[in-house]
Amino acid sequence: MHNANAALAALNGRRVIVTGGARGLGAAFVRSLAQAGAQVAFGDVLHEEGRALAETLKGEGHAVHFLPLDLAEPSNVQRFVAEAVAQLGGLDALINNAAITNSGGKFAGELAVDTWDAVMNVNVRGTWLMSTAALPHLRDSGRGAIVNIASDTAMWGAPKLLAYVASKGAVIAMTRSLAREFGVHGVTVNAIAPGLTEVEATAYVPAERHEYYLKGRALNRGQVPDDVTGPVLFLLSDAARFVTGQLLPVNGGFVMN
Repeated sequence: MHNANAALAALNGRRVIVTGGARGLGAAFVRSLAQAGAQVAFGDVLHEEGRALAETLKGEGHAVHFLPLDLAEPSNVQRFVAEAVAQLGGLDALINNAAITNSGGKFAGELAVDTWDAVMNVNVRGTWLMSTAALPHLRDSGRGAIVNIASDTAMWGAPKLLAYVASKGAVIAMTRSLAREFGVHGVTVNAIAPGLTEVEATAYVPAERHEYYLKGRALNRGQVPDDVTGPVLFLLSDAARFVTGQLLPVNGGFVMN
């Protein structure tokens, strides 16, 4: 994780929650934070994968804890945050990474209402509830920071992905509003908009969409998790204490803000 380790030794000892940390980008965030010396509590609905990742990182000497988390259940969010903060002894940062897609490959008129609601409940409501549950602890930190993982699909209007795209647009808008509300407590709130990243969770994406991204990027190569971890960890660091309410596209120049 060259991006994370080189300049972010300042995250040593930082107490961080990551949602959706069992695989994909979430797991990359957990590993990068651990390797930067942070203490990490992460949650996911993928219990087996989450426990395995935590055990691997603990075996390498890192302070990492896995806790079950289902953002579709509001009561689970409060319980998760309380348990995570107890494990960490406080909280300095939150990465709202967990999300579901569910709407891939279908036109707007083909989506079921239940599918729409499920995506919104996890991606939008879950991000809101996690942020407000974490706020008292982030406020007490004195250097609290939240990074919301959005998506560049909300910037260019990806077709046949409407519920997900709409949910990530909401996350971007919510980031700005939360930044103003949380700013009075000294807590920063920013969003990252990754492009199509090569992880197991994007295996469903058709080959032509991968090719579309590849041809449209200013940097003409595939995007990998390590491209995203550095910018996220920067926003959690003291180097970004006066950066809030911002959206940073991290997509090799496919979309330029």
